Amino acid sequence: MYNPFKKEKKPINIKEVLRHIKELEEKIAITSKELKELKEKSKFCFQKIGIVRYNPFSEVGSNQSFSIALLDNNNDGVIITSLYARDGNRVYAKPVKNGNSEYTLSDEESKAVEEAVKKA
Repeated sequence: MYNPFKKEKKPINIKEVLRHIKELEEKIAITSKELKELKEKSKFCFQKIGIVRYNPFSEVGSNQSFSIALLDNNNDGVIITSLYARDGNRVYAKPVKNGNSEYTLSDEESKAVEEAVKKA
């Protein structure tokens, strides 16, 4: 495995230069393969986030409630909504597929999804 901190001797003849070039080509091939795999895996990580804070109840001050959309590269993911009230807190989650949910979304949840989808 390649160690970037390992000091290598400088090649002193053409044979060593060619060996060094071959080693570098192998390292580049390994790095390219790992980068390709990482790019493929990252498509399924949360890459787009949209959050909306709001006050759904008039008796509670401040915007302590929120809806957050967490989406991957395909606009798949989840919307999490937290509704804060003096007597407690409620949390809801709804799946998102291709930027839409099979469940009815509130205006705030829809706005959070829209914000997330706009991000590249």
